[in-house]
Amino acid sequence: MNYLLAFVIGGLLCTVAQLVMDLSKLPPGHVMVLFVSLGAIASGLGLYAPLIKLAGAGATIPLPSFGHSLVQGIVEDMGHNGWSGLLTGGLRATSMGVSSAVLFGLLAAVFFNPKN
Repeated sequence: MNYLLAFVIGGLLCTVAQLVMDLSKLPPGHVMVLFVSLGAIASGLGLYAPLIKLAGAGATIPLPSFGHSLVQGIVEDMGHNGWSGLLTGGLRATSMGVSSAVLFGLLAAVFFNPKN
């Protein structure tokens, strides 16, 4: 049942993003920022954590989860470090994912460059 919920909810999130791109003619970058922002807002309102509990990877893989991670890092760091956590929390919480994306992007560019 967990796999089915992850598939359905993750698929719905991705379908909504695709519909927004197709129907609004927004560029992909704007849609990405929109969904990260919506995830951050949902996290701030306490709505995204229950979705993750329900759907597991179906809610943690799509873009709104990045916004959720940013907000959770900020909330946690502000509890420990005060206002400086507003600047450091999101970076701390998402640094591994961002570093991995940069590293694998670089490796893909080096090894799969058609000019090589």
